[in-house]
Amino acid sequence: MKELIQFSSQPVLQSPSMVVGWNLDASHLGSKITDYLIRKLGGQFFCEIEPVEFFSMAGVAIENDLVQFPETRFYACPDSELVILKSTPPGYEWYKFLNLILDVAQHNCHVKELYTVGGMVALGAHTAPRQLFATPNSAEFKDILSYYQITRDMNYESPPGQQPTLNSFLSWTAKTRNIPAANLWVPIPFYLLAVDDPRAQKVVLEFLARRLDLLIDLSDVDEEIIKQDEKMGRLRANSPEIDKCISKLESNLRLSEGENEELVKQVEEFLRETRD
Repeated sequence: MKELIQFSSQPVLQSPSMVVGWNLDASHLGSKITDYLIRKLGGQFFCEIEPVEFFSMAGVAIENDLVQFPETRFYACPDSELVILKSTPPGYEWYKFLNLILDVAQHNCHVKELYTVGGMVALGAHTAPRQLFATPNSAEFKDILSYYQITRDMNYESPPGQQPTLNSFLSWTAKTRNIPAANLWVPIPFYLLAVDDPRAQKVVLEFLARRLDLLIDLSDVDEEIIKQDEKMGRLRANSPEIDKCISKLESNLRLSEGENEELVKQVEEFLRETRD
């Protein structure tokens, strides 16, 4: 039987941290963060998990005219003592899949702490500051993270009959191995869920840079924020209806279902048409 974990090399690491991002996330936040770190820190691919047991092979997804195959790939950044996992969320055998991830993290990389990145739906306006939430897997790790500007007092329980989120399941599985872990969450305006949210990316990257001593220049993210703000300003100027919807959100007022749908449609179309 073919090994489920395929190594192309063995990274030389001392006691790294690990960042996990899933694609198919709200505003692609997880994959945006992992792609950015891989690019900025010179991440080197070193192993992957074979998809056959964990993903449906009945068909493939197509996004932006490109076939999207499931993948679970690990990258090492030796100079930054960082391991990065970029993966498609598994469809089956979650527990087995997550334990394979932790096998690589623990036995091959000696990871000391782990962070997952995800987005959650927010009903507010894009002009509001983004807030970073963290849900650590232990009281001790929660105390450590108290030194950073993140919200740690988030209460949530999976609805009856529903399984926990993949990030929560990974955090729990990490705890069984005595690996400190925290799920990082950023509320993202609902009309940006299908497009980029550079403000959300920045709050995550700022925390990771500070916590993990990463030497990264975020000026390019600042430029993306400015560009998106300019585009949204043009859209509001050209569409009184959209400006009215966003103004209501800025005043903490609810939109009707029709207003929600129109705002999502107009924003997604405009940002995609004006994409560089």
